[in-house]
This record gives sequence, structure tokens and C-alpha cells, in this order.
Amino acid sequence: MWRNYLKIAYRNIIKNKVYSFINISGLAIGMAVAMLIGLWIYEEMIYNHNHQNYPRIAQVLQNQTVNEETYTLAAMPRPLEMTLRDQYANDIEYLSMTSWDDDHILNYKGHMITRTGNFFQADFPKILTLDMAYGSIDGLKDPKSILLSEATAQALFGFEDPTGKLVKLDNQASLKVSGVYKDLPKNSYFLDLGFMASWEWYLTTEEWAREAIDQWDDNSFQVFVQLKPHASMARVSQKIKDVKLQADTSLTRYNPQIFLFPMDDWNLYGEFKNGENIGGKITYIWLFGCIGAFVLLLACINFTNLSTARSEKKAKEVGVRKVIGSLKSQLIGQFLSESCLTSFFAFLLSLLLVEFMLPNFNLIADKDISIPWSSPGFYLVSLGFTSFTGILAGLYPAFYLSSFRPVAVLKGSYRTGKRASLPRKVLVEVQFTVSVTLIIGTMTIYRQIQFVKNRPVGYEREGLIMIRQNSPVYKGKIDILRRELTQAEAITHIGQSSSPLTAIWSNRNGFEWKGKGPNMEGDFAAIWVGNEFGNTVNWTITQGRDFSKDFASDSAAIILNEAAVKFMKIQDPVGMEILDDRKNRYHVIGVIKDMIQQNPASPVRQTLYFQAGSYQSWYTLRLHPEKSFRESLAKVKTVFAEVLPQVPFEYTFVDERYARKFQDEERIGTLAGVFTILAILISCLGLFGLASYMAEKRMKEIGIRKVLGASVSQLWQLLSYDFLILVLISSALSVPIAYYYLNTWLGSYEIHTELSWWVFALSTGGAVLITLLTVSYQALKAATLNPVEVLKDE
Repeated sequence: MWRNYLKIAYRNIIKNKVYSFINISGLAIGMAVAMLIGLWIYEEMIYNHNHQNYPRIAQVLQNQTVNEETYTLAAMPRPLEMTLRDQYANDIEYLSMTSWDDDHILNYKGHMITRTGNFFQADFPKILTLDMAYGSIDGLKDPKSILLSEATAQALFGFEDPTGKLVKLDNQASLKVSGVYKDLPKNSYFLDLGFMASWEWYLTTEEWAREAIDQWDDNSFQVFVQLKPHASMARVSQKIKDVKLQADTSLTRYNPQIFLFPMDDWNLYGEFKNGENIGGKITYIWLFGCIGAFVLLLACINFTNLSTARSEKKAKEVGVRKVIGSLKSQLIGQFLSESCLTSFFAFLLSLLLVEFMLPNFNLIADKDISIPWSSPGFYLVSLGFTSFTGILAGLYPAFYLSSFRPVAVLKGSYRTGKRASLPRKVLVEVQFTVSVTLIIGTMTIYRQIQFVKNRPVGYEREGLIMIRQNSPVYKGKIDILRRELTQAEAITHIGQSSSPLTAIWSNRNGFEWKGKGPNMEGDFAAIWVGNEFGNTVNWTITQGRDFSKDFASDSAAIILNEAAVKFMKIQDPVGMEILDDRKNRYHVIGVIKDMIQQNPASPVRQTLYFQAGSYQSWYTLRLHPEKSFRESLAKVKTVFAEVLPQVPFEYTFVDERYARKFQDEERIGTLAGVFTILAILISCLGLFGLASYMAEKRMKEIGIRKVLGASVSQLWQLLSYDFLILVLISSALSVPIAYYYLNTWLGSYEIHTELSWWVFALSTGGAVLITLLTVSYQALKAATLNPVEVLKDE
């Protein structure tokens, strides 16, 4: 019986080529979109799952309350390590304190490369369950050892086994390569970790880190743990909650609360607000999950609409079958087999589309996704997905078509009327409501990105490059570099700072000033800059003056940004005195306009700029404006090679680094735009099919109207009017839906654009134009037909 059903279904598909093409291509596009989104969601859901014990791995975080606002920090004090090891050994299997990922120079016999790396205690490779290509996973037990990733090892040594060889790190001590671990996949938090060096060696080189051994108020490190199999993440979090308060009661004013943040939540639930987890990328999982479901639904609606629209052609077949004894359940089975076969053909086509689109999709999404051909689960999921789509698309037509009364059909009295077309109209409205909502959403995402991008940054980005001072050999070279680079006409200014221009690396509290409230915490971002930094970046002085080498007293001077003046609630800051928590006195010499150095979608943080002492981590250079960038960079490279031959010359443009802050939003916006276009395409395919069928059905009516004098434009209006009304209704429905959800989404950004009426108007106008273009071909084709050809058999 089922074999017969499939034969009939196949013949029907071949017989009605145009409608079969529309159905199969529409379903294929919908299934391809759903498949791409499904693969992307799966990739996000298994983030970090390559680490064998990921359910038991966590990073130690803390909440601190400052000025009635709670902040969640990954930065930890150094004494926390020993406390956790000593007091919670029954719960913690492995623990590693680390510094922060940073770029470092690796040198092997004069061959130098720069890679991102960090310093870890010996347990860390076990926490990550690294897959070792060479050497031992316990290699970091030797303080003067280093583990390299496969890619880093190949860049330094080629494809030979490098274990036992010596690598010089940051032009300081030589470290022995004790192992090479296989590169971590793209969906690992530690993807960019090119090497791991010993925490003990780090302490020997950083005096400030050694001195922090008993300083509970110095939050400068990270802590990762792996719990024992029996331990509960929530229970251990509760146990360690008050560790800092118990160790140092002077921290009560910050109410620090320690907790574990599970590795499985890092990717999807990485955002905190006022001490509470507010989600993160999980929002986009839901967003694209809904888009995938809706796009697939649009494709299924096309199938349903075309199947029910052509019900008159199926009516006699149903009537005859019922007369000769077919049961309603058998007819339902036949129609569902036809929809499932259509779905199967669509699925095969969708696989080709996904294979074709994956390279560009991976490029946009910054992923390394592929169809898992070797996984048995993929084929089971595909079977279920194809069957579900076929049943979803064919369920209503199957019940609708099988319900025809044979007497009425065979007597010729069966006619489809307005009631029969009502479900189709509703489904078309659903299609375009979804499509218009997606158009509005995509436009709003784009406007939000542009709004934040166009926000004044407070300095001139163009022509600025930054160079990381990641070796001691940079120390004391600023003056000779300035002289040589200026004489070569490669730059106009060079400055130095403790943080890159696009980030803030240090925060300090405990500051006091006249007029400060008794319950107010003096909490600021802190950046140390050289005398030439302001001229280099062209920051804007609004009050007072810049740092100057002509004033010896500037070693105890501070410059505030406008956010700091507002935070401190002072009118005339220049000349006032500020005390830090060690009773050092500073005097304010100037105020600058706010510079965006962190998240462009957040308010600028109150910041203090100190004159640089030993805190010099970055050079910022302004290339000569009258020379080409290529010429200037060539000269800069030559000078650096002469002055600093021990380090590779590597730089980054400030505007490029600033642009990276928008990568996630731009990626989401691009994907949403692509899926919106595909959703519109599916809706237009369905509209085209319906318009074609309606034109065919009304052909004689059109011929009579032409004979009676109707013009082509009047006939075009007649055939387009119904569809146009449906799209206008859909647009009216989409506006409040889009407004509600987009208003909520924009509210998650502290700095955001507003929803403008013209976005809704333009989206509606676009939907109307797309509808007219889609329907007009069939309408004009029918309207220009020779009425003699249509009416000659009457």
C-alpha cells in the first residue's frame, strides 16, 4: 500500500512541475536555513565540551558592591589560592592560579614569533585534559619549563619533536620545552593559547606578584578549579562565598562574595548585571532558533497554500477514490506520503545548499562547522527532521482534501468559496508578518551598530598604531625612538601608556577628595601615560593643561576625564588635591573629553590619568599625515630593527582594533540579514505560486472583462489587490510585535539608538514593493493574453 502511495505521489510531483518546483525549492531553502542554524546552535551548545571534565570545571568569580552597584569580577587576590587548597581540599581536585592572557615573544636561535600565552600552575593542563602530541602533560611541574601548542611549535621548529629544546621567553630566561599539546578547537575558550609557562617562573620575574601573597585587596589574578566527582558546583559556591570577608574584615564595605562559574556556562551565560547572571549569547541562540523555526514554517505554509488552492483539481480524484471504497485514513496517508516525498527531495536539495553555503557561513559566523557525515546521530536527526517537515507541511492539506463529500464532487456542485480561501489568506498574512518583522529587526540591528560606531571616541583614531612592549628591552628606548622616527619623517608623535588605547587594564579605589560623601567609594579606572601621549592621540583638554616635561611636579599630577568630574560631583577640579589609599597626594592639572576605551555601547568609565613611571606597556605612534601608511610603516620598521633588534616588529592599527569591538554584533546582524532575505524569498515563492494559480483560475473572467473593455492596468489592479491588502494587514500586525521585542533588545544596551517610525514605514513599503513585483509578472501575463484564445471554446 505504501509503495503504491509513493508511486502516486511521485507521479503527481512529475506531472505538476511548476508547483512541485515551487514546493521543493521553497522547502529546500527553509530546511537549509533551519539546518545551518541548527548546526550553529549545536556548535555553541557544545562550546568547551572538548575538555573531558567540563561539567566539573569552573572559574572562580566574585561580586563586589561599590557605590550601591554590584560588579562581577574574574580578578582574584593571590592568597585565595592557598585558602581554597587548604580548606576545601575535599571538594577541589585540581586548582590553578594564573595571570592574564597576553602576547609574548618566543625566540629560538634568533627565530622570533609573537604568540598569546599565560602562566599556570602545574594542574592546569590536567584541568583542560590536553591531548599531548609530544612530551608530558605534567611538564609545568618544572618551573623553568614551557608547553607549546602544535601550531606554535611548528612555527618555531617545523615538524620535528621540540621537547628538551630551549626557548627564550620575552628575551629573558630560557625555558625548556617539556611538551607540545594539540591545537584546541575553535569552540574552546582557550583557543588562542599558544603556550603555557610555569606560574612559579612568573613569580620569580614579577616582584609585585610575589608581594601580593598576603594582599586580599589586590585583585590581579585568575583562579580555575576542577571539582571532585562527588562535589556539587552550587554547594561548593555556597561554602566559599565568604572566604574573603573571613580573611580580611576591612573588605566589608565591598561585601565581596566568591562563587564558581561553571565552564558549561561561559559561552552562553557570560553576562552579569548588578551581581546577577542575565544570560549572554543564549539570547542569540533563542533568536536564531526562532528565526530557523519561522523560516521553516514559511516554507511549510507555501506547501499548504498551494495544495489547498489547487483543491478543485484534487476533488474528483478524492470523490472517485471514496466511491470505490477508500477510507479517509487511506486518503490522508496518500496525501501525507506525497508531502513526505516532497520533503525528502527538498532535504536532498537542502544538503547541497548547505554544503554550498557553509564556507561563506563559516566566514561570517567565524566558525568551523561542517556536516557530520560520519555521525550516525546525524542521519537519525535528518530522518526525523525530514519526516517532521513533511508532516507539518502536509497535515492540513491531507485532512482538508480527504474531507470532500463524493456526492457533491461528482455531481459537479462542489465549489471552493471565500471560506475555503480564508485559511490561505491567514497563512499568507503569517508569512509576511514574519518577513516584515525580520526586515524591521535586521534594520534595527544595523542602526544600533552604526549608532555605536559613530559615537565620538574622544581622540583621532586614523593614522594611529600601537606596539606592545612585551620585553624588558623596550625599557628606556622611548627617547631614541622618538628622535629617530621623527627625523625619518615616519611619525609626528609617539606616546606610551599602561593600557592599550582600546582597553583599560587597571582599576583602583580608595581615593579621597574634598567634598567626597562619607559613604561614597572612590573607584576609578587608572591609566599611566607619558608626556607625549595626549598629543599623540589628540585628546581634547577642556580645562587646565596636559602633562609636560617642563613641570617636575607633574610626577604627582592627575588628569581627569569628564566622567570622573561628573562622578566626583565637583565644579572646578583643576588645582584640587586627591589622596590615594596609601596617602599619596596628587593635584589635578587638567580635564579631557571622555575617550571610549572599553565597550562603545556602555557609558565611559570615570578615569584618572597619571604620569607614567614604571607602568609602560604600550607605544602609541601617530604616522606622518603627509606620507602614505606603507611608506611610514616601512620607515618605522627599519628604525625599530636598528634600535630594538632583539624583538620582532609587530603593530596593530588602532581603528582596526577598535572595529573588533563590533565583530559580534556585526556578525549577528549579517546572519540576521541573510536569513531575512531567504525568508522573503520563500514568501515570494509561495506568493508567486498562488498568483499563478489564481491567474489560471480566473482566466475566463479576465477574457470576458477584456472583451467588455477592461484595460491592462485595471486587470493588473484586480489581480494584485487581494495580495496587496493581505501584505498591508501583515505589516500592520508586524509593527507592534517588532516594536515590543526590539524595544526590549535595545534596552539591554546602556547606549542605544531609538526606534524610528521611518524604519517601520520603509519595511512596510519594501514588503509592498516586493509583493507587487512578485505578483505583477503573473498578473500582467494574464492581463495581456488574447481573450479569443481563452473564450473560443465557450
